[in-house]
Amino acid sequence: MSIDNPAPRLSGFGLADWLCLAAAPTFAMMALLTAAYGQDMTCMSGAGASMLSGMVPMYLLMAAFHLAPWLRVVARRA
Repeated sequence: MSIDNPAPRLSGFGLADWLCLAAAPTFAMMALLTAAYGQDMTCMSGAGASMLSGMVPMYLLMAAFHLAPWLRVVARRA
């Protein structure tokens, strides 16, 4: 342990790193399942519901926001 590196890692990836990698694929899978088996009717209320309302776009947006750990892994390999 040093001042420059107060918490050295024993391996390249820790448990938290693996957990953050699970978020984007999980949300993408939830979007696919929701699209395949129908949307939640509570999110489709109103006569003017658009394609941007509902659970599928929300899950896709959440998956996009959680892509940063995957981009770091790809950049590390390149």
